[in-house]
Amino acid sequence: MTEWSARVASAAIRDVPLEADRLSSLVDDERAGATVTFAGVVRNHDHGRTVTGIDYLGHPSAATIIAEVAVEFAGREGVHAIAVEHRVGTLAVGEVAVVAAVSASHRAEAFGTCSDLIDAVKQRLPIWKHQHFADGTAEWSNCP
Repeated sequence: MTEWSARVASAAIRDVPLEADRLSSLVDDERAGATVTFAGVVRNHDHGRTVTGIDYLGHPSAATIIAEVAVEFAGREGVHAIAVEHRVGTLAVGEVAVVAAVSASHRAEAFGTCSDLIDAVKQRLPIWKHQHFADGTAEWSNCP
């Protein structure tokens, strides 16, 4: 069995708009037969309520933790490159909150790794979500 170590092209917390195309280009690799990109977007609803925007607040350790998560997934067999970034700050409906891109030898490896990577980021990243609703109320949610 070959020991794998993919390139981590980016693992960052950003306070500027995220671009899925940029992350996809960062994971380009001639060995890859598949590249999967995921963009998590602020939606206009949550549990039947109209969402008008979200504030994401990150703990000072968030940059270290997202890098640790990316390195863990870089060890997966068949994976060649990984990029993952999460946005902090005030986001409007339709803006991108998180992006992940994975290149791998085969599509199953790329899809599986990208999905698992996003799940791990959502579970472990100390970024708190403060949702604002159309009725003027707000609530904290999805806090790890």
